[in-house]
Amino acid sequence: MLQFQTWKVFAVLGVVLLGFLMAMPNFVPEAWRVAIQRNASFLPHKPVTLGLDLQGGSYVLFEAQIEVAVKDRLQGLLEDIRRGFRKERILYNSLSVSPSALGVRVADPSKIEEARTFLRGLANPTGTSVVGITSSDFDVRIDAEGNATMTMTDSGREQIRANAMAQSVEILRKRIDPEGTKEVTIQPQGANRIIVQVPGEQNPQEIIRRGSTAAKLTFHMVDESVSLSDIEAKRIPPGSKLMSEKRGNGSTAQDYPLVIKERAIISGDMLEKASGTISPESQLPIISFKFNAQGARRFADVTKNNVGKRFAAVLDDKVITAPVIRSPILGGQGIIEGDFSIEEANETAVLLNSGALFVPLKAEDQRTVGAELGKDSIEKGQYAALAGLLLVVAFMILQYRLFGIFANVALVANLVLLLGLMTFVGATLTLPGIAAFVLTMGMAVDANVLIYERIREEQRNGRSIMSAIDAGFERAMATIVDSNLTTLLAGLILWVMGTGPVKGFAVALSLGIVTSVFTAVYVTRLQVIWWLRSGRRTEIPV
Repeated sequence: MLQFQTWKVFAVLGVVLLGFLMAMPNFVPEAWRVAIQRNASFLPHKPVTLGLDLQGGSYVLFEAQIEVAVKDRLQGLLEDIRRGFRKERILYNSLSVSPSALGVRVADPSKIEEARTFLRGLANPTGTSVVGITSSDFDVRIDAEGNATMTMTDSGREQIRANAMAQSVEILRKRIDPEGTKEVTIQPQGANRIIVQVPGEQNPQEIIRRGSTAAKLTFHMVDESVSLSDIEAKRIPPGSKLMSEKRGNGSTAQDYPLVIKERAIISGDMLEKASGTISPESQLPIISFKFNAQGARRFADVTKNNVGKRFAAVLDDKVITAPVIRSPILGGQGIIEGDFSIEEANETAVLLNSGALFVPLKAEDQRTVGAELGKDSIEKGQYAALAGLLLVVAFMILQYRLFGIFANVALVANLVLLLGLMTFVGATLTLPGIAAFVLTMGMAVDANVLIYERIREEQRNGRSIMSAIDAGFERAMATIVDSNLTTLLAGLILWVMGTGPVKGFAVALSLGIVTSVFTAVYVTRLQVIWWLRSGRRTEIPV
């Protein structure tokens, strides 16, 4: 255990030096960081990101328009009834929709039972009650005269609300924090509200814009049968709608009328991935996209059967582009060209990757949180960390003398490694994260205490210096791994289950456990080996 190969020595020193390099931006002035970014951008130049409670940020309260989802469900059901009755050859009239119900009158009395079976088949189960009764999202009733109603149940409305809220929270998280490193807080409040807190963001309008954009992408065939004179006379055939297409770039761009088929041939939920990039041919910003297996098959069929025709990409009811299909596109991949910058292309790609919102989100409240409280918290956190560090350092020196100094060197290396690792991965430091730092200082020397006490015990049992030190490191490892592994599992559970400040604490704690085990075992052992090799030792200063 005390034989350190040369490559291990360099590996330990390399990790420590790399940690100091990663943590360096947190200790140098802002002017230095700007100079490093300008002249040597490959070097670390960004300090650790501070949380909302330390540096301030933006707070936005969104309200989910659940009634829109209810209305969409009813409209979708309306279309299902029309198609189903036509397929089953059930004559009907007076098909109507209200805010929570659908009504239809079956014209043929002989088809009433068949209509009842079909309508009940459109209702979806929502769960099973305690007494074993299965509930559904619609209550279907039809009288002897053929008057049928489908009324949305409370459980059906609740299912729509729960699905809309869960989907909205996930989409907001993907849009606002696509890399998952900003430590944003996104959580439901009440029945239909969502709180969003973004550290360091001083413009809540940016959050509102990202959060309220529908990002609904669809592809439609252009209705080539409609002439310009038909458009001017407003003779738009059923099943088509008038839109406009922007042609040209910048100030020369103009809107031209365009009629597209209302039925979408491909929808955005078939999109697998989108990214903003630069076209190698035109050197203009484009959005490249890739469909999933279902979308790729449909895209191939559409382009193969419509060569020479135009199809339009529509994003949030705006035609982005309407090119002519030159040849079949069989790979499920394509590009969208339009009048946008590379930043807009990247932002649109992020929105498309996050998916379309199930319901519209309306900003009910917004405010910018100042960092005055954060400054006070940082100052008090620094005092607490410094006091904890001094107490730990004093205790280790008084208790273990020279070996205590070795442990203190490892402790300082541990704190720098932890800060450097948090800076490197882009983790956010919150006030609970500072508490985790202070806690890590106490935990970091636990392994050293276990090792040193084991060395003392082995020495009392009559072992030699080399044998006692070797046994101390070797036999304490099982306890060190066991104790730190259980704490790491607790930290990981907090990270998975927690949100906001709890997750910030879990990140700092989990990373601190990893760095503390490394420094307490390897950095301390390296120092002990150097001490042993520096001269003939007659006693252990522990």
